[in-house]
Amino acid sequence: MFFIDTIELSGLGNRSYLVGGAHTAVVVDPPRDIDQVIAAAARRGVRISHIVETHLHNDYVTGGLELARVTGARYLVPAAARVSFERTPVHDGDTAEIDAELTLRALATPGHTPHHTAYLLEENGTAVAVFTGGSLLIGTVGRPDLVEPRLTERLARAQHASVHRLAAELADETPVLPTHGFGSFCSSAQASGAATTIGKEKEVNEALVRDVDTFVADLLAGLDDIPAYYAHMGPANAAGPAPVDLTPPAVADAEDIAARLATGEWVVDLRNRVAFAEGHVAGSFNFEAQGQLATYLAWLIPWGKPVTLLAASPEQLAAAQRELVRVGIDRPAAAAVGGPGSWIRDGEAPASFRRATFADLVDRRTAGDIVVLDVRRDSERAGGHIEGSVHIPVHTLHRRLDEVPAGQLWVHCAGGMRAAIAASLLDAAGRDVVAVDDGFQAAVAAGLTVCGCRGDGGPAT
Repeated sequence: MFFIDTIELSGLGNRSYLVGGAHTAVVVDPPRDIDQVIAAAARRGVRISHIVETHLHNDYVTGGLELARVTGARYLVPAAARVSFERTPVHDGDTAEIDAELTLRALATPGHTPHHTAYLLEENGTAVAVFTGGSLLIGTVGRPDLVEPRLTERLARAQHASVHRLAAELADETPVLPTHGFGSFCSSAQASGAATTIGKEKEVNEALVRDVDTFVADLLAGLDDIPAYYAHMGPANAAGPAPVDLTPPAVADAEDIAARLATGEWVVDLRNRVAFAEGHVAGSFNFEAQGQLATYLAWLIPWGKPVTLLAASPEQLAAAQRELVRVGIDRPAAAAVGGPGSWIRDGEAPASFRRATFADLVDRRTAGDIVVLDVRRDSERAGGHIEGSVHIPVHTLHRRLDEVPAGQLWVHCAGGMRAAIAASLLDAAGRDVVAVDDGFQAAVAAGLTVCGCRGDGGPAT
């Protein structure tokens, strides 16, 4: 008998896996915070004998090298991946004995990266699962444009061939267990569902139901923006990431917070957007801890810039630190726990701004003299936008503040989270801002004119 435990990295939209038998196990695409992997193995009572990477990841920093050092496990990395550390190079067809009657077989599946490798789990010679990394995802495939622009079309065609290889060589009932596709920007399209098989993908996956030319043309036309921090993940993984330090950061008091803001440091408030709008340190930015904190903070912050974290509780701070080390933001410069009352100096008052709905926007817009600012991505706006709105995606806003028109700003996204980030950036810049905390589908219901609407407004985040 074998087991497969899924380790969810929901903030990044990824999964890792602990796979094994009675005595030993393999870890597939481990996260950087390896303590949770070690704890999962301890609960199973197994020794980690192998660690495998499907590819050099572009969206997070791996924990594979450190996990191998701590456990003594063999570290298997695709042979064609250029790395600066000792590892066991993996070629197409290579096998590794994981436990009694349990084998892992490498399958070359280039496309997401040139060296991408899937791993087939076999029990007594029978395929029982395939770990597809960033190749075959649930209803889609991994994007081919993260390595080098000149390789994108070639990799898209390779992705099509790799998926067809999996479909041809594996039985329909084989479970497909990808790393990406649960909200990760490594996915070429929004994946749906939590589980799939080869047979299901044969019915619905565009890579398997379309010819290569049509598939490639549609795939390339639909590629979205690449998070800026991705440029740093591949090199970090190739160099060999350092161990993480999750101990509490230095404590910042009100004077220290003010001084850090005065020097241009980013002070990030992790509380929920409702609490932030009601009262916050003037000049601070709001990235909700329970949202896609790592993705959006790493995307927006100038790389390497010091960050001070403000949290509602020690637990919220610790969870945020864990999220951020996964994308290479290793140590906050300082942190404070509590609320605005303890974060601002005597004699100062918290800053605040209004929250509203699309129905409120209808009422206010008739009076004129306001600007509706859409901070969704280009692909979302193409699916429908409010007539007359200004469009600046949130991940570009901090560099384009001088392009924002004068007037009171009503900021919206698809669900409220990104509008809150944008509103905090604008509020810190001294603008009069209202955060529309509402689902975009409510815009039509409220009576706003939505141009080119496809009906769903995209993902509600």
